[in-house]
Order: sequence, then structure tokens, then C-alpha cells
Amino acid sequence: MRERVGSNSVSHPLTYGESVNGSARRAWLARRVLLLLGARSRGGRLVVDEPGATAQVGRGELVARVSIHDQRAYVAMLGDGSTGLGGGYLEGWWDSDDLVTLVRILIRAQGRLGRWHDEIGSFASRATDPWRRIRRRAPRADRRFVQAHYDIGNELFELMLDETMSYSCAVFADPGQSLHEASLTKFDRLCHKLRLESTDHLLEIGTGWGGFAVYAATHYGCRVTTTTISTEQFEYAKRRVAELGLSDRITVLNEDYRDLSGTFDKIASIEMIEAVDWRQVPGYFTQCSRLLSPHGLMVLQAITINEQSYERAKNATDFIKAFIFPGGSLPSVNSITRASARAGLSVVDLEDIGRHYAETLRRWRERFDEHRDELETLGYDERFRRMWTFYLAYCEAAFLERHVSDVQVVFAKREWRMGLWVRP
Repeated sequence: MRERVGSNSVSHPLTYGESVNGSARRAWLARRVLLLLGARSRGGRLVVDEPGATAQVGRGELVARVSIHDQRAYVAMLGDGSTGLGGGYLEGWWDSDDLVTLVRILIRAQGRLGRWHDEIGSFASRATDPWRRIRRRAPRADRRFVQAHYDIGNELFELMLDETMSYSCAVFADPGQSLHEASLTKFDRLCHKLRLESTDHLLEIGTGWGGFAVYAATHYGCRVTTTTISTEQFEYAKRRVAELGLSDRITVLNEDYRDLSGTFDKIASIEMIEAVDWRQVPGYFTQCSRLLSPHGLMVLQAITINEQSYERAKNATDFIKAFIFPGGSLPSVNSITRASARAGLSVVDLEDIGRHYAETLRRWRERFDEHRDELETLGYDERFRRMWTFYLAYCEAAFLERHVSDVQVVFAKREWRMGLWVRP
């Protein structure tokens, strides 16, 4: 059995059992500040249980209960924001009866303070961005960061995802659809937006576990070249393609997108751009434009952060960057359209599908919890389970509160001409 640890296979910058000073005085002060701030919130009501006492703070239609087991939880929350909140949870310092609602309340509670943080972050970015652009991330670091999340065991993802192994926002045509059906709906909408034909050679940047490449090749008869820098995804996708007898139509590569060459009729990239550092996004679109035929189309599915928070978030560390996706960077819609335009790509369609992501995450979280015993058998310990439970709930709440969203954008090269086309 593969050896597992209570985190992804990367050294996290914070380990709260060692880095947080949990002195009684600091904990008392942090508790007082947080409860005072919470009392002024109208985003929801928190019932805070402590040994021998219960406090209620805030008001609003949302209600969640929090049980504090260790006073260091207050210090972590106040000092490190979402990183401290999530770090304290995975250490077992606190629990909640409803993690999603709790995070929603906390997002709403930020209010004016959150807007100030965004404004300060935007101002700071203007001062520091020129220096940061000089210190660009090396490709080997990108590979290391991608592997830190995706190379932690295909067995984990098989238990959590549906049969397509799609690890991106599904599209639910109706509430009764299964996750599998919704993933297939997403695949077909992307193919339709690309106007995919059997004569096309499609490039996919970000293979995942091969689900979209298999769907495009089998349902639309096109050739597909797909690439990933995750070793485990590469091996899984290559084996999957061979077992399905599709090796003559699908080529799976273990190459950085910057090293690709050739010309392709269509390009698809599904929630891969989040692994591209914000400083490298212009180069990403330049490379896509270089690889795309003069008459070509490209479809991008991307998790986006709201415009007001983009400048602050791109240089900040939150729970996701600290524990789940090291090196991750969420673009905004404006940052995508600016960079793509400079690369010679025109936006011809943009659809926000973020309303579907909260449901997708809820389904993943349910499956993850249902397979708790199997995860333990595979070597994923309690700390890992708590970390991923918080991760899935944290993201679900962020989508419900519209702090982040998901978009499908279609780009065209200059010589592409649109005929009659109806969005699916």
C-alpha cells in the first residue's frame, strides 16, 4: 500500500501545531475581537460552543454552529484568515455542523472590511507587479505544483469523481441529472461550442484523466492530441485510451504546453489555466494563438475570481494555495479577455456556468464522505480527510456566494467566420 501523509505531497508553508503561538492571552484577545466582529455581522448567525459556554453572534437567515475544541483556533482565524480557518480545522481545533453555511456566513461578514482589503491589495499590486514580473516562475516549478495536487493517487479521484473522471464544473440540464450525465452534458456543450468536426485535429491543454479527449474522439470522430504535466494523469489517460482502442485517434503527451509545436484546427483547455501563474497568462494565450490554425477556434473553461478581488488575490496566499493547489492563480474575466486580445484571439462567446459548480462540488463532497472507510484503507489519514472536506465545502460556499465563478469562453483567430450557430 502506498504511504500517505495528512496533506498533499508537498511541504505546506504553515503547520499550525508549530507556527501559531497559542498563549492564553493571545487566544483571549483573538476570541474577543472575532466575537465583536461577528456580533456586527448581518450575513448570518453563528452559534459558538465552547467548554461550559455557548455564545451567539450575528444575525441573518443563515445559521451555523461552531464547536471550539482548542483556543488556538481563534488565533489562527484572526491572524491568517482562510488559511488559519482551514488550518485550524484540519488540526481538529474546531468543528461545525455545516461547513458550507459557516463559510458563506464568513464571506458575507467581510463586508466593508473585505472591500478595503481588495482596495489595498489593488494599490499594492500596482507598486509590486513590475518587480514580480521579473521573477517569473520556472517551468519545473509549475510541474512540481501540478504534481503536488494531482499525483496524490488516482484511487482518491476515482472514489470522488464520476465515471468520466471529470474534475471540473459539470452542467446540470435539470436538477435530476446524475453527476455522470452532467459531466457528459458539459463535454458535449464544449464540443458544440468548438463546432467540432470529424476532420478536425483537436489539441487539449490539460488532459486530466482523459475524459474529454475520449468523448471528443468517440462522439465527434476527430483526432485529439492531449497533454498534461501530471505523471499519474498521463499514465492513467494513456492506459485508458489504449484499453478503449483509441490510440489511433488520441495521442497523450507528458509535455508542458510551452513546448508544443504544430498547427491545430481547434483547442480546448478545461480548468487548466488556474495552474498558470498570473504573470504567465499572456504567454499562455500567445502560445495557444501560435498553435491554432488561422481559421481555428479555442474553448476555455476557467474558474474566475470577481474583478474587485483579482488584484489582491493574485499575490495573496489563502487556504487553497497553502494546502490544496500550491502555485494556483485564479484569473478574472477581464484578465482573460485582455491577455487573449493581445495574443490575437477574439472572444466570440462567453457563458457563465458558475451556478452549476456549487452542485458539482456538493456531489463530490458527498461521494468523498461516502467512501471514508475506503480512503482510510488506501492510506489517507484523518488529517487529510479533514483537509479535503474543508476544501470542498470552502469552494462550494465561495460559488454559492458568487465570490468565484466558472466561465466557458470561445476564442477565434482572425480568419474564422461565423455561420449560423446556436448555443446549446
